[in-house]
Amino acid sequence: MKCNEIAGMLFASLIFFAPNGFAEKIKKPNLPKSYASKALPAEISDADRIFIDLREAAKKNDVFRTQQLAANLSNYPYDDYVAYFRIKPQLFDSAGGARADTSADAQVYSFLRQYEGSALADRMRNDWLLVLGKRKDWASFDTEYAKFVLDDDTQVKCYALQSKLAQGENPTKLSIDARAILINPAYFGSACQELVPALVAAGGMTPSEAKAVGRGASEMGFDTMSRRIGGEDPIADVVRMAKAEPLRTFKDFSQNASRYSKENQAVAWGVIGQFLAKKLDPNADDAYRLQQELGYNELLSTETQEWKVRAGLRAKDWPLVKNAIEGMNPAVRSRDPAWTYWYGRALKAEGQDAKARESYELIADQYNFYGQLAREELGKPNHPPVRTKVSEQDVDAMASRIGFIRGDRLYTMNLRFEGNREWNWELRNMTDKQLLAAAEYAKRIGLYDRVVNTADRTKQEHDFSLRYPTPYRDELAPIARQIDLNLAWAYGLIRQESRFIINASSSVGASGLMQVMPNTAKYVAKKIGMSNYTNDQLSNTNTNLTLGSNYLNMVLIDLDGSWVLASAAYNAGPSRSKQWREKLTSPTEGAIYAETIPFNETRTYVKNVLSNANYYSSVIQGQVQSLKQRLGVISPKVASQSELP
Repeated sequence: MKCNEIAGMLFASLIFFAPNGFAEKIKKPNLPKSYASKALPAEISDADRIFIDLREAAKKNDVFRTQQLAANLSNYPYDDYVAYFRIKPQLFDSAGGARADTSADAQVYSFLRQYEGSALADRMRNDWLLVLGKRKDWASFDTEYAKFVLDDDTQVKCYALQSKLAQGENPTKLSIDARAILINPAYFGSACQELVPALVAAGGMTPSEAKAVGRGASEMGFDTMSRRIGGEDPIADVVRMAKAEPLRTFKDFSQNASRYSKENQAVAWGVIGQFLAKKLDPNADDAYRLQQELGYNELLSTETQEWKVRAGLRAKDWPLVKNAIEGMNPAVRSRDPAWTYWYGRALKAEGQDAKARESYELIADQYNFYGQLAREELGKPNHPPVRTKVSEQDVDAMASRIGFIRGDRLYTMNLRFEGNREWNWELRNMTDKQLLAAAEYAKRIGLYDRVVNTADRTKQEHDFSLRYPTPYRDELAPIARQIDLNLAWAYGLIRQESRFIINASSSVGASGLMQVMPNTAKYVAKKIGMSNYTNDQLSNTNTNLTLGSNYLNMVLIDLDGSWVLASAAYNAGPSRSKQWREKLTSPTEGAIYAETIPFNETRTYVKNVLSNANYYSSVIQGQVQSLKQRLGVISPKVASQSELP
């Protein structure tokens, strides 16, 4: 129930802080945003409180404070974390940049030897690789990089390519590898900013390709990074203007395009198209068509490539959709099943039914939003797979897993990202049956977010009662029944909002299972006659479910019964959902509407909630429903003012 444009929102419960100042990447696509800790439970000891303070000081890279606090925890059970929190600030400056001049080498290597094979040792190795890369100590870097298990840090990957370049490997091949890494400028750090100019100098990347990478950074507001990567961009002013006033820029560039080279005209039209598309302006299709006539698809940023598809979808311009997907960076195209599905739809629009089916088949075994839609295109039902059962012995065996024991204790201290690190590390290399046993164990100890996360990892053997659990049903079902709210949809939303973390609290103030904002709670309480309501009651499970469910029902009624519009409204606000609907020029299928929502968070949110709801219908009621029918068709309607918050 929050707007995704609130800058700087850090999803702390499901990710853990990374040394380069950016949040560590989430691997699972359906994870919700994270939550801040609330009041600590009574069983937290004084030593635990010092430990929590130590962790906070380490996040700030406060060397003095961490040394001081660590000295008071000499016999603390989590000696590895104490040591890590003491060493890590010595490796990074206050801004999160790696320190090449650190003198902590001996401490790091001692830590790695002592705790080798643990989740925290892999985290320390990640940190140390950033230091070694900063030093350009490639011999040591390569030795440690070979031991880095997760290998999920973009900066480390850029340093790895720098190392290969320094050792004389083919720069053209390395440039191909770099394109698969240089997707999101938010994770580039200094390593990737150094890599691109080095590849240009070695002849592996052209200046135009470097400018394209830099332009992607500029489009996201990283102007200094953009110049470091690609130098001065001839269309920098166009990028800046398009971000602020895309329609005016579209009109002005239509008059002035001839002043630029063919290449710069093409990429400028692409940038203008991107920002028009994000405003849901129909001129986006025209801008992208002008770009298409000129070519240079490979010089478009990731954002510009993806929004080219969305502009074509919004305009029902299937030739543009097809061309846009064909021109995508292969790494961009393969990372999201959306592009495989929409490519199939574009082929179908051309009458190439057999090839379209081939495209759908590529993702038909996936249980996400687009996997469901692909199965429907193939005429296959969206029922859950046959349930795999695990034995009591298998479940009992999970109780002795050290990662689960440590994780559970860290959760007690509300240190969710440390707890998740321990839990997820334990899941590595598990079979599907072991994963299901671990999910069942998590259910029995009340860690429902771990139930979902763990069950969601299975590949061949599944249990959707664990992947889509229904805790708090005795509380939620009567509330939903009383107001005639679809229970499967409500569960689909809660799964996305809080992952059933009962004391979840977002950085913008939403709280509880349904992530209700305080002002919204007061409004709904008044509307339904809940007298003497105060916001401290939001922590009560029944109150949270009552207010959240009633608000969800209110937005559904206000938006003509459309689950797509109401889901978007719950996340971004009713006024935005209405404004996006107002921009439609003709009736539009719900899947296209969902894919073209301008806010990244809300777009993902709506797709996940409705995908969840479809599976919950099967879990709760045994009914197999059509996702396309659930999405429906969204018709244009003039936006109206609503009193709903």
